[in-house]
Amino acid sequence: MLNTKKLHLVSLGCTKNLVDSEVMLGRLKEYEITDDNTIADVIIVNTCGFIDAAKEESINTVLNLHDDRKENSILVMSGCLTERYREELQADMPEIDIFTGVGDYEKIDELIASKQSTFSPEVYLATETSGRVITGSNYHAYIKIAEGCNQSCSFCAIPSFKGKLHSRSLSSIVKEVEMLVQDGFYDFSFISQDSSSYGRDMKMSDGLIELIKGTEAIEGVKSARILYLYPSTTTFALIDAISDSTVFQTYYDMPIQHIEDSVLKTMKRGFGEKKTIELLEYMKSKPNAFLRTSLIAGHPGESEESFEKLCDFMKDFKFDRFNTFHYSNEETTSAYVLEQISQDIINERADILGAIAEENTQESLENMVGKTVTLVIDGESDEHEYLLSARPLNWAVDIDGEILINDTSDLPIEYAKLYEAKITELVGTQLLATLQSVR
Repeated sequence: MLNTKKLHLVSLGCTKNLVDSEVMLGRLKEYEITDDNTIADVIIVNTCGFIDAAKEESINTVLNLHDDRKENSILVMSGCLTERYREELQADMPEIDIFTGVGDYEKIDELIASKQSTFSPEVYLATETSGRVITGSNYHAYIKIAEGCNQSCSFCAIPSFKGKLHSRSLSSIVKEVEMLVQDGFYDFSFISQDSSSYGRDMKMSDGLIELIKGTEAIEGVKSARILYLYPSTTTFALIDAISDSTVFQTYYDMPIQHIEDSVLKTMKRGFGEKKTIELLEYMKSKPNAFLRTSLIAGHPGESEESFEKLCDFMKDFKFDRFNTFHYSNEETTSAYVLEQISQDIINERADILGAIAEENTQESLENMVGKTVTLVIDGESDEHEYLLSARPLNWAVDIDGEILINDTSDLPIEYAKLYEAKITELVGTQLLATLQSVR
């Protein structure tokens, strides 16, 4: 038996990074994937360089893996952090054998063979020919529709190392989805930095609406959702198209970051309070709508009054889910030179918003009791071997939680299959449900 070389890959940060990691797995198919980094011949860490916490996690992960790795193994550091700090990291981290950024994922096999570091001038964007290996699911896949971003948010460094918006052609996206459907996938999440700007660089006025139509025409797609809408590029027509779709979930993921006018202006968000709320209210008016957002606590210029206004809005509007980022002061951003709020206040405000988020989520869960939902069974629950872990199709993978099935009604159980289920009760923060039928 041949002694197959072993690969250990860690993908940090967002799902957009995950797609690039899956491309690398596709290029390294001759390697056996291992969860044990101590026996791996090649170790790859696809890093995140978005905010301080992510940078720290990336560097700690790399150094810990270096400490445990076997002799003569190859340690590769790729992704956003290395792209953003290529000179500093190459000078300060001799532990790394190969450095590469965000342009060479499809060349990873060549880099490992030659043990050379390289940074292509262009950002890589996977297509239907990339040969990626989908991880974590045999029915759901992320589809990256664009790279880069044309926005100029004061707190965000992404455009400085990912560049301007670069959209994939609609035909490329459709072909990839068609190929994945042939492999048994039926649920898709479309992602990019600013998904609602998709196609604008290709003179498409309603790129996402065209994407919705193109996806609906693919036989075998049962469910889809769009993540990362941006307020000033999200139209009422797009909100309608998502709601009216027979395939796309009425799922609106639009990070608003704040709600108070002066802070939104300082953040360079393009939209103020009035227009943002108009969009959100219109989304909320749609039948079975699920709303998710994210906020930044402690951005420069956030006064006590503006923070209180944000808290009041988040209490009253009641998102289904929202998460809060601690403001991170990033060089190359316009907020970097502004007067900063103390870390203690940032932490305190993030904690307050976190408590409101928990209340929002709890109320959203309570509202689901008694309802019948379409869900997919992912496997045994970590809670108990007699419980099954399931996800309603109108929740996003990994981030919106799970529903536990405690009564199968003696139906045949197949993982990754769809069922109708009635949600019977909420125990603490956990929904329980009874299966009713196979879809």
